[in-house]
Amino acid sequence: MYVLLAENRIVGYYTLSADNIDARDLPEGIVTQLNLPRYPYIGATLLGRLARDLFYKGRGVGELLLVDALQRSLSMSRNIASAAVVVDAKDEKAHRFYVDFGFIAFPDSKKKRLFLPMATIEKTFTR
Repeated sequence: MYVLLAENRIVGYYTLSADNIDARDLPEGIVTQLNLPRYPYIGATLLGRLARDLFYKGRGVGELLLVDALQRSLSMSRNIASAAVVVDAKDEKAHRFYVDFGFIAFPDSKKKRLFLPMATIEKTFTR
């Protein structure tokens, strides 16, 4: 768990953990397009419960936490098998937040599950 503190107050937090993606759940052709491993399950990083204190709403804290989480995920992917970051958006607002950052929805995902390929994250941070 990563926690952002200010003046002895928790501003926000998120968790990262190992996960996997069933390759059959990915959009058609994306395994080839992104040169992902051709295994039934692909290693991923789950971004769990990203949240910020309501006091800090509208101040960019969620975005800051997401960027930090993506940078950490990219760094860790160099040591462990992780081809993407996966999130489960809890509602439509959260879903839009992640889509605005380039996350891709899994087809037919009733849970509003999304992913961002590690290759995309790497391109973002190596410009």
